[in-house]
Amino acid sequence: MTKVRLLLVVLALLLPAATPSLSAAAIIADHTTVAKFNQIPVSYFNQIRADYNFFYGHTSHGSQIMTGLGMLETENATQYALPTVSEYGSDLSSYGDTNWVPVTRDYLDAHPECNFVMWSWCGGVSINSQEGIDAYLNAMNQLEVAYPNVKFLYMTGHLDGGGVDGNLYVRNNQIRGWCAAHGKILFDFADIESYSPDNTYYPDGSDACEWCYTWCASNSCPDCGGCAHSHCFNCYQKGKAWWWMLAHVAGWNPEPATCGDANSDGGVDISDVVYLIAYIFSGGPAPDPLEYGDVNCDSTVDISDVVYLIGYIFSGGLAPCAEC
Repeated sequence: MTKVRLLLVVLALLLPAATPSLSAAAIIADHTTVAKFNQIPVSYFNQIRADYNFFYGHTSHGSQIMTGLGMLETENATQYALPTVSEYGSDLSSYGDTNWVPVTRDYLDAHPECNFVMWSWCGGVSINSQEGIDAYLNAMNQLEVAYPNVKFLYMTGHLDGGGVDGNLYVRNNQIRGWCAAHGKILFDFADIESYSPDNTYYPDGSDACEWCYTWCASNSCPDCGGCAHSHCFNCYQKGKAWWWMLAHVAGWNPEPATCGDANSDGGVDISDVVYLIAYIFSGGPAPDPLEYGDVNCDSTVDISDVVYLIGYIFSGGLAPCAEC
């Protein structure tokens, strides 16, 4: 049996059972991304303004993102100028309400230039059920299928003081887990509110961002005309996370490649298998550095690395380079 035929047999055996895992890696803007804002190349701010046209449905809590973006634009009107955003004065509501879906469809049908949709929550996650959140996730996913040229942003709900034992915590984790499993774009509203810049965790905080007052009492923080329900610094942090997210969506890879990440996209997944196949059999570009493709540590990059990587991704095998 040739190497190519062996590869086809392995793929035929493994891929059908693994179909749900074939989605691209999720892009999640959380508290860890705020500190990476200053790493974003200037060219990506220009690219985002040129390439994306936004529709954003939100009420007061969702306005925190826009306030934060405005604060950054005030700091540097050239570099951080806002892209085109059409704001709509409603949110995701609660209890499985999907009245926002026809609004989205009507807008997209009337505005073919729009290619990015955002909807935020008010207090709807705190009082929601598992079924209600499922309705939200399924409705968003159906819109993505109906409008394949439009990107859709998912969000968690804002903190409500309920802590790790509250319903909000459970429902936000439901959203996070689903987005991670299905390769979605997630703006983790609650997670950004939960951590101060020194990475101190405040799980029992509320949307008022109590830690913001303590932090800004001893650190320099920008001011604003008002951040709805909260402190200006909370809005500021969200503005930074939003730009990080968009730069990542636009193609910026802020994370260094690791062993097994053959295509240097910041994750180890099926796309790396395809990349290795192309390199081995079709003369495609090599992993950079090359040793990141030698996942089984046998000092060469060949079909055995492809099989090893498939085993890791779909069957829980040893991680790439675990035994090097």
